[in-house]
Amino acid sequence: MKVAFTKMQGCGNDYVYVDARKFEIEDPADLAVRISDRHFGIGSDGLILVAPSETADAKMIMFNLDGSEGKMCGNGIRCVGKFVYDIWGVKKDTLTIETRSGIKTLKMQLDEHGEAVGATVDMGRAILSPELIPVDLPGERVVDREVNIDGQKFRITCVSMGNPHVVIFVQDVEKMDLATIGPKFEHHPMFPESVNTEFVEVLEPGLLRMRVWERGSGETWACGTGTCATVVAACLNGYAQQGQDVHVILNGGELVINYTDERVLMTGPAVISFHGEIEV
Repeated sequence: MKVAFTKMQGCGNDYVYVDARKFEIEDPADLAVRISDRHFGIGSDGLILVAPSETADAKMIMFNLDGSEGKMCGNGIRCVGKFVYDIWGVKKDTLTIETRSGIKTLKMQLDEHGEAVGATVDMGRAILSPELIPVDLPGERVVDREVNIDGQKFRITCVSMGNPHVVIFVQDVEKMDLATIGPKFEHHPMFPESVNTEFVEVLEPGLLRMRVWERGSGETWACGTGTCATVVAACLNGYAQQGQDVHVILNGGELVINYTDERVLMTGPAVISFHGEIEV
């Protein structure tokens, strides 16, 4: 069976998108592994199915490049919004997308031709309770907590944005060996559902540089939920102000985050790379 797909990216965080209204994928986890291979497949950080929803304008079903199913992807959901607006033709300024982390609201950004070029996503409240993140550490919050990972000490702040994140502030993020350190966090028993790990350098107030090791995918060019978690952690550690726009520079571009106790807003681009067909 030939399946049509759309390759899309947000700040270089790229996924293969399939219209689940038209194509029924029997084993999406296996397909995610095959198409994500950058040498023998299409090449991506995973697979996202855009499906009908009974409670929202559309439903996002995402799989990482290792075949594991994810709960939420901030860059991916902006591209889902563009898919629904431009390809499905749901011409609404505000779209709702169902995810495993609940329904998210997107305010679409349009160009002069009326095409979606990005979105501001209401990512909901940041979760700071250790048992809900989850992270196996005591206390009401894990903020600037020293831990030992494979004999090396780190100061960590833990946040969930519908998926678990651990944020570490460092002096020089470019020197960090994520391929060595990232898996040690990802598979540490302290994180019972594994974890996404953000390494962050504070360039100046309101400007951060972030690199991310995503569970199931390795180092990626961007992570929307991770960028949100990073700004929450920056505010909790005194590196940024709540209620103010914070710019975060990623390998693949820049996202703008605004954090309050009530919600986290994420603004960034959504871009179609190309369309194609693959034999499934």
